[in-house]
Amino acid sequence: MSTRGADVTKPYADIGVIGGSGFYSFLEEVTEVSVDTPYGAPSDSLFLGELAGRRVAFLPRHGRGHKVPPHRINYRANLWALRSVGVRQVLGPCAVGGLRPEHGPGTLLVPDQLVDRTKARAQTFFDGEPLPDGTTPNVVHVSFADPYCADGRRAVLKAARGRGWEPVDGGTMVVVEGPRFSTRAESRMHSAAGWSVVGMTGHPEAVLARELELCYTSMALVTDLDAGTETGEGVSHTEVLRVFGENVGRLRTVLSDAIGALPATMDRDCPCTRALDGWEPGIRLP
Repeated sequence: MSTRGADVTKPYADIGVIGGSGFYSFLEEVTEVSVDTPYGAPSDSLFLGELAGRRVAFLPRHGRGHKVPPHRINYRANLWALRSVGVRQVLGPCAVGGLRPEHGPGTLLVPDQLVDRTKARAQTFFDGEPLPDGTTPNVVHVSFADPYCADGRRAVLKAARGRGWEPVDGGTMVVVEGPRFSTRAESRMHSAAGWSVVGMTGHPEAVLARELELCYTSMALVTDLDAGTETGEGVSHTEVLRVFGENVGRLRTVLSDAIGALPATMDRDCPCTRALDGWEPGIRLP
């Protein structure tokens, strides 16, 4: 591990944020840290700083300049890198499309369920494939009935309400492969299934966090109504960026408040912390 910036011999953070480039600028006295992992390089360096009295590591999900598309993100390296600097709780703000008319642009939804419709992503650390150091992970089946941390969700919901931004408490995020947006037929299918929002990055982020016994909470900002729930030309990247930009300020404020409300690392007692109980992973976690 190498560092650039402040003279830090042992970079440390207990809370991780995986999001877009609009977030790390709010950290104070940022230290940029490059991390090597057994799974290759993460999307970018980690940016470590102080926020709400906590040590926070921010990771640009798509890299600086949005250069890594959703289907090519090295999700395993990202989560491994965060854990290697001490992170045990992760917040994942993301832009999503609304699948219901009532979930229009500007809605903050804190999902409690997830559906995976991706096609070609490495989504486990426990695949029985040897690592570069010669160790081989065992095959492990973690419980994933409830994909998101209950404690993290409570912190985000309370933070949003405290700022006068009433969130949607619960809902299902369906994750598609990308990088294209959905067809109208796909969107209508997702809506008919009763799902709430659609995104491209929420999986396998959440399950990989669970395999590392990290708490993971999604903060889904609706930037558009998905193609099948609207009329007109459909979703455009320009519109997504515009709505996200209009809301990024208050999203960062809610994120900051939520970080301050998360339990201390030593006080975590949620099921996330016991995901590997009864299993022998076969590899040493960082």
